[in-house]
Amino acid sequence: MRTTFHHPQLDWRDGCIPVATRFDDPYFSLSGGLAETRHVFLGGNHLPARFVPGFHIAELGFGTGLNMLAALIAWRAAGTPGPLRFTSFEAFPLSLPDTARALSAFPEALAAAEPLFAQWPTGRIIMPDLDATIILGDARNTLPAWQGKADAWFLDGFSPAKNPELWSPGLMAEVARHTQAKGTFATYTAAGHVRRALADAGFAVSRQPGFGTKRHMSSGVLN
Repeated sequence: MRTTFHHPQLDWRDGCIPVATRFDDPYFSLSGGLAETRHVFLGGNHLPARFVPGFHIAELGFGTGLNMLAALIAWRAAGTPGPLRFTSFEAFPLSLPDTARALSAFPEALAAAEPLFAQWPTGRIIMPDLDATIILGDARNTLPAWQGKADAWFLDGFSPAKNPELWSPGLMAEVARHTQAKGTFATYTAAGHVRRALADAGFAVSRQPGFGTKRHMSSGVLN
């Protein structure tokens, strides 16, 4: 990650949950961030059952890296050969100390993260079982310029009510354009305008049970 980007201002809830003051939104669920990631982003994309060599996950909103780490833990448990490919788009990167502080709430994720920390600030992580890139900047500019296509998308921007730019119809169309045939997405939100934008972009969208006290989430398959 280039140092020209400003790190976000944070409030810390209960000493370990980072809340972005710009959006007044926490980076992960107050009732269990790692469990939420597994329910929403892994379960919503039918992972790890779909893992194959070369599988590529893309993400809007890298945050603490918790979603990447949950996917990496699942990849290792599945024993899929080669590296998991992971590309994330992030406008406001956390500093490494803030990342480590946030991940300390999840010892399993922190243990997976620590060997990556030497490369983490560069935005490029290359390990035997992980090939990850964090692309910095406004996704409305960086995603259209991306040359890749993902097998699965984690749509994890801040709340659509507080960060509407990351859920616009134009950006959802770019998500679809950068998805492999029969690729999937999952997101914690079930907001109607987000679901409509994804459907208009070409996804068959379904509403699923949400995590914890959240009634619904969304997932879909590219037609």
